[in-house]
Amino acid sequence: MKIFQLLFLASFFTIFYSGATALNETYYASICPNLESLVQGAVRGMMSTTNIAAAATLRLFFHDCFVQGCDASILIQNANGDDELHNFDNQFLRADGYRTIMAAKAAVDADPQCTNKVSCADIIALAARDAVFLSGGPTWKVELGRYDGKISTSSSVNLPGPSENYDQLMSRFSVHNLTPTDLVALSGAHTLGATSCFHIYSRLYPTPDSYLDPGFAIQLQGQCPAALNVNQFIFFDNSVVTFDNDYFKVLQQKKGLLFSDEVLYVDNRSSSIVDKFATDQSAFFTAFVNSMLKLGRIGVKTAVDGEIRKDCHFTN
Repeated sequence: MKIFQLLFLASFFTIFYSGATALNETYYASICPNLESLVQGAVRGMMSTTNIAAAATLRLFFHDCFVQGCDASILIQNANGDDELHNFDNQFLRADGYRTIMAAKAAVDADPQCTNKVSCADIIALAARDAVFLSGGPTWKVELGRYDGKISTSSSVNLPGPSENYDQLMSRFSVHNLTPTDLVALSGAHTLGATSCFHIYSRLYPTPDSYLDPGFAIQLQGQCPAALNVNQFIFFDNSVVTFDNDYFKVLQQKKGLLFSDEVLYVDNRSSSIVDKFATDQSAFFTAFVNSMLKLGRIGVKTAVDGEIRKDCHFTN
Protein backbone atom coordinates (compact mmCIF):
# COMPACT_ATOMS: atom_id res chain seq x y z
CA MET A 1 0.00 0.00 0.00
CA LYS A 2 2.78 2.40 0.91
CA ILE A 3 4.62 1.58 -2.31
CA PHE A 4 1.46 2.26 -4.34
CA GLN A 5 0.97 5.59 -2.56
CA LEU A 6 4.57 6.60 -3.22
CA LEU A 7 4.29 5.66 -6.89
CA PHE A 8 1.03 7.60 -7.19
CA LEU A 9 2.51 10.67 -5.53
CA ALA A 10 5.64 10.46 -7.69
CA SER A 11 3.48 10.17 -10.79
CA PHE A 12 1.26 13.07 -9.70
CA PHE A 13 4.15 15.44 -8.99
CA THR A 14 5.88 14.49 -12.23
CA ILE A 15 2.72 15.34 -14.19
CA PHE A 16 2.12 18.53 -12.22
CA TYR A 17 5.71 19.71 -12.50
CA SER A 18 6.06 19.00 -16.19
CA GLY A 19 2.71 20.65 -16.85
CA ALA A 20 3.76 23.71 -14.85
CA THR A 21 6.38 24.80 -17.34
CA ALA A 22 5.67 22.72 -20.43
CA LEU A 23 5.42 24.70 -23.65
CA ASN A 24 4.80 23.17 -27.03
CA GLU A 25 4.55 24.33 -30.61
CA THR A 26 1.05 22.93 -31.23
CA TYR A 27 -0.60 24.17 -28.03
CA TYR A 28 -3.33 26.08 -29.92
CA ALA A 29 -3.79 23.61 -32.78
CA SER A 30 -7.34 22.76 -31.73
CA ILE A 31 -8.02 25.85 -29.60
CA CYS A 32 -7.22 28.53 -32.18
CA PRO A 33 -6.01 26.89 -35.40
CA ASN A 34 -5.56 30.17 -37.28
CA LEU A 35 -3.54 31.82 -34.51
CA GLU A 36 -0.21 32.15 -36.30
CA SER A 37 -1.66 33.59 -39.50
CA LEU A 38 -3.79 36.05 -37.50
CA VAL A 39 -0.80 37.35 -35.54
CA GLN A 40 1.47 37.52 -38.55
CA GLY A 41 -1.16 39.40 -40.53
CA ALA A 42 -1.41 42.00 -37.77
CA VAL A 43 2.37 42.36 -37.53
CA ARG A 44 2.68 42.68 -41.29
CA GLY A 45 -0.03 45.35 -41.28
CA MET A 46 1.70 47.42 -38.60
CA MET A 47 5.06 47.09 -40.33
CA SER A 48 3.52 48.50 -43.48
CA THR A 49 2.55 51.67 -41.61
CA THR A 50 5.69 52.33 -39.56
CA ASN A 51 9.29 51.26 -40.10
CA ILE A 52 9.98 50.79 -36.39
CA ALA A 53 7.13 48.41 -35.61
CA ALA A 54 9.36 45.35 -35.96
CA ALA A 55 12.11 46.71 -33.71
CA ALA A 56 9.63 47.96 -31.11
CA THR A 57 7.79 44.63 -31.01
CA LEU A 58 10.97 42.58 -30.67
CA ARG A 59 12.24 44.83 -27.90
CA LEU A 60 8.94 44.48 -26.04
CA PHE A 61 9.43 40.70 -25.88
CA PHE A 62 12.87 41.11 -24.31
CA HIS A 63 11.74 43.75 -21.82
CA ASP A 64 8.84 41.51 -20.80
CA CYS A 65 10.69 38.21 -20.41
CA PHE A 66 13.69 39.66 -18.62
CA VAL A 67 11.68 41.09 -15.73
CA GLN A 68 9.09 38.67 -14.34
CA GLY A 69 9.28 36.13 -17.13
CA CYS A 70 7.36 36.00 -20.40
CA ASP A 71 3.98 36.84 -18.91
CA ALA A 72 2.96 40.08 -20.69
CA SER A 73 3.31 42.00 -17.42
CA ILE A 74 4.98 44.74 -19.50
CA LEU A 75 1.51 45.52 -20.92
CA ILE A 76 -0.33 45.93 -17.62
CA GLN A 77 -1.46 49.45 -16.75
CA ASN A 78 -2.08 50.04 -13.05
CA ALA A 79 -4.41 52.83 -12.00
CA ASN A 80 -1.79 54.21 -9.60
CA GLY A 81 0.92 54.24 -12.27
CA ASP A 82 3.03 51.67 -10.42
CA ASP A 83 3.69 49.31 -13.31
CA GLU A 84 6.62 48.18 -15.44
CA LEU A 85 5.78 50.60 -18.22
CA HIS A 86 6.37 53.56 -15.90
CA ASN A 87 9.82 52.44 -14.82
CA PHE A 88 12.49 54.70 -16.33
CA ASP A 89 14.13 51.75 -18.14
CA ASN A 90 10.94 51.32 -20.18
CA GLN A 91 10.34 54.98 -20.97
CA PHE A 92 12.07 54.66 -24.33
CA LEU A 93 9.93 51.74 -25.52
CA ARG A 94 8.13 52.96 -28.62
CA ALA A 95 4.34 52.87 -28.77
CA ASP A 96 4.56 51.06 -32.11
CA GLY A 97 5.36 47.83 -30.27
CA TYR A 98 2.34 48.12 -27.99
CA ARG A 99 0.09 48.96 -30.94
CA THR A 100 1.35 45.91 -32.80
CA ILE A 101 0.51 43.59 -29.92
CA MET A 102 -2.92 45.15 -29.42
CA ALA A 103 -3.65 44.83 -33.15
CA ALA A 104 -2.68 41.16 -33.00
CA LYS A 105 -4.80 40.63 -29.88
CA ALA A 106 -7.80 42.24 -31.63
CA ALA A 107 -7.30 40.06 -34.72
CA VAL A 108 -7.10 36.90 -32.62
CA ASP A 109 -10.16 37.71 -30.50
CA ALA A 110 -12.17 38.57 -33.63
CA ASP A 111 -12.01 34.89 -34.55
CA PRO A 112 -14.86 33.19 -32.62
CA GLN A 113 -12.75 30.08 -32.07
CA CYS A 114 -10.04 32.12 -30.40
CA THR A 115 -11.83 34.78 -28.37
CA ASN A 116 -10.25 35.09 -24.90
CA LYS A 117 -8.43 31.79 -25.35
CA VAL A 118 -4.95 33.00 -26.31
CA SER A 119 -2.66 34.66 -23.78
CA CYS A 120 -1.16 38.07 -24.41
CA ALA A 121 2.20 36.51 -23.48
CA ASP A 122 1.94 34.03 -26.36
CA ILE A 123 0.86 36.79 -28.74
CA ILE A 124 3.99 38.78 -27.83
CA ALA A 125 6.19 35.73 -28.43
CA LEU A 126 4.62 35.08 -31.84
CA ALA A 127 4.73 38.75 -32.83
CA ALA A 128 8.43 38.97 -31.92
CA ARG A 129 9.18 35.97 -34.15
CA ASP A 130 7.16 37.47 -37.00
CA ALA A 131 8.85 40.85 -36.61
CA VAL A 132 12.21 39.15 -37.16
CA PHE A 133 11.06 36.99 -40.06
CA LEU A 134 9.24 39.79 -41.89
CA SER A 135 12.39 41.90 -41.59
CA GLY A 136 14.46 39.31 -43.45
CA GLY A 137 15.60 37.26 -40.48
CA PRO A 138 15.10 33.62 -39.54
CA THR A 139 11.84 32.01 -38.55
CA TRP A 140 11.19 29.30 -36.01
CA LYS A 141 8.46 27.33 -34.32
CA VAL A 142 7.40 29.29 -31.24
CA GLU A 143 6.81 27.30 -28.08
CA LEU A 144 3.37 28.21 -26.73
CA GLY A 145 1.16 27.69 -23.69
CA ARG A 146 2.08 30.65 -21.48
CA TYR A 147 -0.45 32.28 -19.18
CA ASP A 148 -0.48 36.00 -18.46
CA GLY A 149 0.89 37.33 -15.19
CA LYS A 150 -1.29 39.26 -12.76
CA ILE A 151 1.32 41.59 -11.28
CA SER A 152 3.30 44.48 -12.72
CA THR A 153 5.32 46.88 -10.58
CA SER A 154 7.86 49.52 -11.46
CA SER A 155 10.27 48.26 -8.81
CA SER A 156 10.43 44.80 -10.41
CA VAL A 157 12.20 46.15 -13.51
CA ASN A 158 15.90 45.37 -13.45
CA LEU A 159 17.10 45.33 -17.06
CA PRO A 160 20.62 45.29 -18.51
CA GLY A 161 21.76 48.88 -18.94
CA PRO A 162 23.31 50.60 -21.97
CA SER A 163 26.39 51.60 -19.96
CA GLU A 164 27.12 48.22 -18.38
CA ASN A 165 30.34 46.30 -18.95
CA TYR A 166 30.66 42.64 -19.86
CA ASP A 167 30.70 41.36 -16.27
CA GLN A 168 27.62 43.37 -15.37
CA LEU A 169 25.77 42.16 -18.45
CA MET A 170 26.68 38.53 -17.87
CA SER A 171 25.63 38.73 -14.22
CA ARG A 172 22.14 39.62 -15.40
CA PHE A 173 22.02 37.05 -18.17
CA SER A 174 23.41 34.19 -16.09
CA VAL A 175 20.58 34.63 -13.59
CA HIS A 176 18.33 33.35 -16.36
CA ASN A 177 20.77 30.59 -17.37
CA LEU A 178 21.74 32.51 -20.48
CA THR A 179 25.30 32.11 -21.76
CA PRO A 180 27.82 34.50 -23.36
CA THR A 181 26.64 33.27 -26.76
CA ASP A 182 23.07 34.14 -25.76
CA LEU A 183 24.20 37.59 -24.67
CA VAL A 184 25.88 38.31 -28.00
CA ALA A 185 23.15 36.70 -30.12
CA LEU A 186 20.31 38.53 -28.37
CA SER A 187 22.23 41.80 -28.55
CA GLY A 188 22.15 41.21 -32.29
CA ALA A 189 18.48 42.19 -32.15
CA HIS A 190 19.87 45.72 -32.24
CA THR A 191 20.28 45.22 -35.97
CA LEU A 192 16.71 46.52 -35.99
CA GLY A 193 15.78 49.92 -34.68
CA ALA A 194 17.48 52.85 -33.00
CA THR A 195 18.43 54.30 -29.65
CA SER A 196 17.94 57.73 -28.12
CA CYS A 197 20.79 60.24 -27.97
CA PHE A 198 20.20 60.08 -24.21
CA HIS A 199 21.79 56.63 -24.08
CA ILE A 200 24.99 57.62 -25.87
CA TYR A 201 25.39 61.18 -24.58
CA SER A 202 27.95 60.19 -21.93
CA ARG A 203 30.04 58.48 -24.62
CA LEU A 204 30.35 61.76 -26.53
CA TYR A 205 30.67 64.47 -23.89
CA PRO A 206 32.76 66.06 -22.58
CA THR A 207 35.08 63.95 -24.75
CA PRO A 208 34.35 60.78 -26.76
CA ASP A 209 35.27 57.52 -25.07
CA SER A 210 38.18 55.50 -26.42
CA TYR A 211 35.98 52.64 -27.61
CA LEU A 212 34.49 54.81 -30.35
CA ASP A 213 36.09 55.30 -33.74
CA PRO A 214 37.16 59.00 -33.70
CA GLY A 215 35.52 59.82 -37.01
CA PHE A 216 32.33 58.09 -35.96
CA ALA A 217 32.35 60.00 -32.67
CA ILE A 218 32.42 63.29 -34.59
CA GLN A 219 29.55 62.08 -36.75
CA LEU A 220 27.53 61.19 -33.65
CA GLN A 221 28.20 64.58 -32.08
CA GLY A 222 26.65 66.10 -35.17
CA GLN A 223 23.57 63.93 -34.76
CA CYS A 224 23.43 64.24 -30.97
CA PRO A 225 24.56 67.80 -30.11
CA ALA A 226 25.63 68.88 -26.64
CA ALA A 227 22.19 70.43 -26.14
CA LEU A 228 20.66 67.02 -25.46
CA ASN A 229 17.45 66.08 -27.25
CA VAL A 230 16.12 62.80 -25.84
CA ASN A 231 13.71 62.50 -28.76
CA GLN A 232 16.55 62.32 -31.29
CA PHE A 233 17.18 58.70 -32.29
CA ILE A 234 20.18 57.08 -34.02
CA PHE A 235 20.03 53.79 -35.94
CA PHE A 236 22.18 50.94 -34.63
CA ASP A 237 23.59 49.85 -37.97
CA ASN A 238 23.52 50.56 -41.68
CA SER A 239 20.77 48.16 -42.73
CA VAL A 240 18.26 49.93 -40.43
CA VAL A 241 15.11 47.84 -40.96
CA THR A 242 16.68 44.58 -42.17
CA PHE A 243 17.43 41.78 -39.74
CA ASP A 244 20.97 40.72 -40.65
CA ASN A 245 24.48 40.51 -39.19
CA ASP A 246 25.46 44.09 -40.00
CA TYR A 247 25.32 44.97 -36.30
CA PHE A 248 28.36 42.78 -35.64
CA LYS A 249 30.31 44.31 -38.51
CA VAL A 250 29.63 47.72 -36.98
CA LEU A 251 31.07 46.55 -33.66
CA GLN A 252 34.26 45.43 -35.43
CA GLN A 253 34.61 48.97 -36.76
CA LYS A 254 34.29 50.48 -33.25
CA LYS A 255 30.95 51.97 -34.25
CA GLY A 256 28.69 50.32 -31.71
CA LEU A 257 26.29 52.94 -30.38
CA LEU A 258 25.87 51.79 -26.80
CA PHE A 259 28.77 51.01 -24.50
CA SER A 260 27.04 47.68 -23.84
CA ASP A 261 27.19 47.00 -27.59
CA GLU A 262 30.83 47.87 -28.18
CA VAL A 263 32.04 46.12 -25.05
CA LEU A 264 31.03 42.82 -26.67
CA TYR A 265 33.85 43.32 -29.17
CA VAL A 266 36.31 45.00 -26.82
CA ASP A 267 36.14 42.21 -24.24
CA ASN A 268 38.12 39.17 -25.38
CA ARG A 269 35.62 36.84 -23.72
CA SER A 270 33.00 37.69 -26.33
CA SER A 271 34.95 39.20 -29.24
CA SER A 272 35.39 35.83 -30.96
CA ILE A 273 31.61 35.33 -30.94
CA VAL A 274 31.16 38.76 -32.53
CA ASP A 275 33.74 37.85 -35.18
CA LYS A 276 31.96 34.60 -35.95
CA PHE A 277 28.56 36.23 -36.33
CA ALA A 278 30.04 39.08 -38.41
CA THR A 279 31.46 36.63 -40.95
CA ASP A 280 28.76 33.95 -40.81
CA GLN A 281 25.19 35.26 -40.85
CA SER A 282 23.71 31.77 -40.78
CA ALA A 283 25.61 31.06 -37.54
CA PHE A 284 24.13 34.22 -36.05
CA PHE A 285 20.63 33.27 -37.19
CA THR A 286 20.95 29.80 -35.68
CA ALA A 287 22.26 31.15 -32.38
CA PHE A 288 19.61 33.87 -32.29
CA VAL A 289 16.78 31.35 -32.71
CA ASN A 290 18.19 29.15 -29.95
CA SER A 291 18.58 32.14 -27.64
CA MET A 292 15.07 33.41 -28.35
CA LEU A 293 13.67 30.00 -27.46
CA LYS A 294 15.62 30.00 -24.19
CA LEU A 295 14.48 33.55 -23.47
CA GLY A 296 10.88 32.54 -24.11
CA ARG A 297 11.02 29.86 -21.41
CA ILE A 298 11.85 32.26 -18.59
CA GLY A 299 9.29 32.58 -15.80
CA VAL A 300 6.43 30.89 -17.63
CA LYS A 301 3.12 31.27 -15.80
CA THR A 302 0.44 28.59 -15.65
CA ALA A 303 -3.24 28.47 -14.71
CA VAL A 304 -2.07 28.28 -11.09
CA ASP A 305 -0.40 31.70 -11.06
CA GLY A 306 -1.66 33.27 -14.27
CA GLU A 307 -4.71 33.92 -16.44
CA ILE A 308 -5.76 34.59 -20.01
CA ARG A 309 -6.32 38.35 -20.00
CA LYS A 310 -9.35 39.62 -21.86
CA ASP A 311 -7.62 42.98 -22.24
CA CYS A 312 -3.83 42.84 -22.34
CA HIS A 313 -3.60 46.12 -20.43
CA PHE A 314 -5.63 44.99 -17.42
CA THR A 315 -5.90 41.89 -15.26
CA ASN A 316 -9.22 40.10 -15.25
